[in-house]
Amino acid sequence: MTTAEKKLNIGVIGAGSISGAHLGAYAANKDAVLVAICDKNEERAQAAADKYGASKIYTDYRELLADPGIDAVSICTWNNTHAEITIAALEAGKHVLCEKPLCKTVAEAERVQAAVEATGKLLQVGFVRRYASSIEVLKRFIDAGDLGEIYYAKATCLRRLGNPGGWFSDIERSGGGPLIDLGVHIIDICWYLMGKPKVKSVSGNTYRKLGNRSHIKNLGFYKAADYDAEKNDVEDLANAVIRFENGASLMVDVSFTLHAQKDELSVKLFGEQGGAEVEPALIIMGEKHDTIVNMTPQVDHSTFDFNDAFGREIGHFINSCLGRTETLSPVQDGVEVTRMLCAIYESAAKGTEIHF
Repeated sequence: MTTAEKKLNIGVIGAGSISGAHLGAYAANKDAVLVAICDKNEERAQAAADKYGASKIYTDYRELLADPGIDAVSICTWNNTHAEITIAALEAGKHVLCEKPLCKTVAEAERVQAAVEATGKLLQVGFVRRYASSIEVLKRFIDAGDLGEIYYAKATCLRRLGNPGGWFSDIERSGGGPLIDLGVHIIDICWYLMGKPKVKSVSGNTYRKLGNRSHIKNLGFYKAADYDAEKNDVEDLANAVIRFENGASLMVDVSFTLHAQKDELSVKLFGEQGGAEVEPALIIMGEKHDTIVNMTPQVDHSTFDFNDAFGREIGHFINSCLGRTETLSPVQDGVEVTRMLCAIYESAAKGTEIHF
């Protein structure tokens, strides 16, 4: 059977909210067969299997990994389980797509990288924004030199009300709050588009001033399945300056809750030959004939489209597993982004800049 004909047998570990994006994309992909779903909650696993057409369910991920009929897995569990399950999956001979962040700590991330190198299996980190169609377009402009050297990036993801509670606000399971949940995406996409420069130093701040504001009425927001207003030991807000060895810098701020007029999502890049905005919509800035021009690429998705991006991410993972292409988000990148996130938390805790 050629790689063009082969199908990949898939297991999904964790049937919480984000798994729906994975399951839907696998179910829609002609090169994948959704074999099994695992969740500690058997009813939830069965409901997902019924909805997406998986033939088997498990309540213990070890049993799923022991199934010789499964080629690859998506790991959609709490952050504090990513390292353990990923390493077990790799050692069981499975390819792995692990949701972001790769791990809670750098030590865990390095153990995962060692397992990838020892087993020779593929690990793709769930940096889904890298796979968005708008990013693919912008990357072609950057690779062609249209922006020149990118020396500054600025990213903001502020929610005025939006602490999901549950495991998201339990530092033991999540590893942190908005920085590790939302900041991971915008830090990664800037770093990726900047050419993945080596980090020189990190200076960060975190704040716990407002709590989860569960008393607010008349405004709805996403809540985790295990939402509990009594449990919240993560930051409300984080900000940081990341300096790179090539002289470039990245500024970022991110919140679950903040006294702001409205939510804000903004990702901007500035280079010697031009600039770009990724969010709230793709636009490229430059100069032509001594005139500043703003170019608006004509594309189907000028902003991050959740379903389209996950479909593209899952498709890329399948093609990588089948040897047709290479992942855009290898384990090494997961380790480096984990290093940046942990350095921001360390800097905030110590009140000092962290040097690499």
